[in-house]
Amino acid sequence: MVVMTGGGGGSSNCGSGGDDGGGGAGDGKLPDAMCGILAVFGCVDCSQAKRARIIELSRRLRHRGPDWSGLHSEQDCYLAHQRLAIVDPASGDQPLYNEDKTIIVTVNGEIYNHKALREKLTSHKFNTGSDCEVIAHLYEEYGEDFVHMLDGMFSFVLLDTRDKSYIAARDAIGITPLYMGWGLDGSVWFASEMKALSDDCEQFMSFLPGHIYSSKVGGLRRWYNPTWYSERIPSTPYDPLLLRHAFEKAVVKRLMTDVPFGVLLSGGLDSSLVAAVASRHLANSEASWQWGSQLHTFCIGLKGSPDLSAAREVADYLGTRHHEFYFTVQEGIDALEEVIYHIETYDVTTIRASTPMFLMSRKIKSLGVKMVLSGEGSDEIFGGYLYFHKAPNKEEFHEETCRKIKALHLFDCLRANKSTSAWGLEARVPFLDKEFIDVAMSIDPKWKMIQRDIGRIEKWVLRNAFDDAENPYLPKHILYRQKEQFSDGVGYSWIDGLKDHANQQVTDSMLTNATFVYPENTPTTKEGYYYRTIFEKFFPKNAARLTVPGGPSVACSTAKAVEWDASWSKNLDPSGRAALGVHEAAYASDATETKLKTDGLLS
Repeated sequence: MVVMTGGGGGSSNCGSGGDDGGGGAGDGKLPDAMCGILAVFGCVDCSQAKRARIIELSRRLRHRGPDWSGLHSEQDCYLAHQRLAIVDPASGDQPLYNEDKTIIVTVNGEIYNHKALREKLTSHKFNTGSDCEVIAHLYEEYGEDFVHMLDGMFSFVLLDTRDKSYIAARDAIGITPLYMGWGLDGSVWFASEMKALSDDCEQFMSFLPGHIYSSKVGGLRRWYNPTWYSERIPSTPYDPLLLRHAFEKAVVKRLMTDVPFGVLLSGGLDSSLVAAVASRHLANSEASWQWGSQLHTFCIGLKGSPDLSAAREVADYLGTRHHEFYFTVQEGIDALEEVIYHIETYDVTTIRASTPMFLMSRKIKSLGVKMVLSGEGSDEIFGGYLYFHKAPNKEEFHEETCRKIKALHLFDCLRANKSTSAWGLEARVPFLDKEFIDVAMSIDPKWKMIQRDIGRIEKWVLRNAFDDAENPYLPKHILYRQKEQFSDGVGYSWIDGLKDHANQQVTDSMLTNATFVYPENTPTTKEGYYYRTIFEKFFPKNAARLTVPGGPSVACSTAKAVEWDASWSKNLDPSGRAALGVHEAAYASDATETKLKTDGLLS
C-alpha cells in the first residue's frame, strides 16, 4: 500500500443509489471521479426483464466504478451508474437529483468550479457533497444552455420528468468518453463505453466532444465555440509568464482530491512539468493535510528504456516518492486482447501506447491510489510531434494543431481515460484545461514553429515559459529533452516486438486480401491487421468499426500533414522514429540500424 499520512473524512462522491437517490447533505468540497454511465430512453419493453438487461449491460462498465451501482427507472427511461467512490461509500449517491426529484442526472467526471457555481445557486438546496450535483440545479435554473458554465471533464445524461425530455453532453475536448446509440425499437442510448450498448443498438457513434444532444431539438449541437475552433490564424504575441501562470492554475485546480494520488512521470517535458508544478504547489493545497506534501510519481518501461532513466532523474530532482514499474514485451503481448477490449479501438499507435499504460494502471491501483495527473494534450496544442519540424509555414502549423486537438477524443484522451479506468483509476489532464487551451491557442503560431538555427526545438514556447534560472522547475537538459512518444519511450524494442509478433500471426496472403475482409479502414500492415482481428471479435458490427478513424499517418500526423514530406508516404508509421531526419534514433538504412543496435538504441 502507498501510505500517506494525514487526517481524513468527509463525504464521497460519484456515488450511486436506488430509485430514491438519498444521500446526506455535504459541504460541496469533494470531487466526483471517473465512473460508468448508461442511459436508455423510449424503451418499448418496460418489463422486469428489460430492467435486468439494463443492469447487466451497466455491469460491463463496473471496472470504471467498482465500488457501487445505482439505477433510476422512470416508465420507459433508465439511468444507470457505476460508482468509483472517493472517500465515504455511504453518501454522494448517483444518479443525482434536484430538490423535488423531478430532474435526474448521471455523471462521469468532475466539475472543478463547482464551488463558484454553487454560489450562483443560492435559492437551491444541495443534497450531497458531490461536485456534479450542480448540473441538476444549473439545468433547473438556466435550462439547456448552461453547459458552457462548467469547468471540468464530464459526460452526463439528464432526464427532466416534468416533460419527459432529456439532454446529454460531453466536455469540451472529450476527456471523458461517451457513445450514443439507437435501438430497433426507437430507443436512444448513451454509455461511457461502447461495450455497454453495442449489442443492443444497431447504430451507434462516438458522441462528439463539446456538443450537447437535446431530445426537444434533436441532433447534436456544439456548445463549445472557442476562437481557435474556426482555425483562423491567431496574432497574439507570446507571453511566457502568462502561459506559465495559466498552466500552473490548471494543475492546481486538479489537486482537488480526497484520495491518494500521484503523477504519471515518463521523464519527458510534459509529464515532468506536471510533476514539477504539482510538487511545487502541493504543500499549499487542501490535499496535503490528508496525504502529506511529498508527491508520488509513477513510471513504466522495459528495463533500460529511455523513460525509466529520465523519469528517475526528474523524480530525484523534485524529491518525489518515485515508483518504477517494469514489463516485458511478452507481458505486453499477452495483455493485447484485454487492452483492445477496454480501449475499444484498433488504431495502431493508440494500442501501442495503451498497453504499457494499462499495465502500469493496474500496479498503481494495487498501491491504493485512485487518481493520477497525466501530460496528454501538450503535443497537439504546441505542435510537439516530430513531424511538425516539416510544417511549411505558420498557417499550416496552426491548422494542424487545431485538427489534432479536435481529434484527441479518438486517440490520446481515449487512451488515457480507458487504460486507467480499466482498473478504476482516474486520470486528470491539466494541459486540456479550457482556460489554458484558450491562452496557448491564441499565441501567434510563428512562435511555435520549430527553428533549429536559432535553437527553437519542438514546444519551445512551453519550455521557455518554465526556463526560470532563479527558481528552476527542471534541469535544463530535461526541459529541452527531445520528444519521445510514449510507445517509443517505454523501450524501442516494445514496438519492434509487436511487429514481430504480428508478422507471426498474419500471413502475406491475409494482408494481400485485407481489402476484401475489411473494406472499411483496410489495414495496411500486419500489425494493423492483427489488432483489427481482435477488435472485430469483441465489436463485430459495422457501426463499431466506424468509430475508429483511418487514413495515412506518419509519426502521429493527420492525413493532411503527410503531404509535408514526400518521403513519408513510403514510411507510414505512427512511431516518432518515422520522422526521418528529425528523431535522433530515426528508422534508418540497414547499416545505420545495425550501428543503432550495437549502441543499444534499438533492440
